[in-house]
Amino acid sequence: MKRYLCFFKLLLPALAIATVGACQKRTVTTTSVTRNYNKAGDGVSLNGMENSILFYVNKHRKKIGKSELRMLDAASTQATVHSRNMAQKKTPFSHDGFETRVATITKQTASAYNGAAENVAYGEMTAEEVVDGWLHSPGHKKNIEGNYNLTGIGVAKAKDGTVYYTQIFLRK
Repeated sequence: MKRYLCFFKLLLPALAIATVGACQKRTVTTTSVTRNYNKAGDGVSLNGMENSILFYVNKHRKKIGKSELRMLDAASTQATVHSRNMAQKKTPFSHDGFETRVATITKQTASAYNGAAENVAYGEMTAEEVVDGWLHSPGHKKNIEGNYNLTGIGVAKAKDGTVYYTQIFLRK
């Protein structure tokens, strides 16, 4: 199994756009993206892999003195759609459509966000391995440890058994 850790970050400070990227061999294939925005929403109850990823992310945040992230139904829906689209090869493993996902969440929740970010990964892993992979990448770790209070997590399995993971971070 190919094992790469890829970090991709886009920032939107004011109107200037900066892009930073790096890839290295690791135990998980992941990428992250961060944008500054204005919009947000409420929570949702999840189970299974999504709930486990949230558990390990919040365990890490608590360890470093950060507040726990709360699930946001609209963000989880968008994260699931993105994971499903990657699994079905409707979109490449990427952050394609990130702005649209955030705009959809904004419209559905009618709230204002001050920031948004996204981590994605794929492979056959436990929730703990997904989070551990993200924590060993500076860009992903920055998103996990960032000034966010809401999140959405979605997981989908491709026909070949590859599992795709998406976590969206939001700051209200």
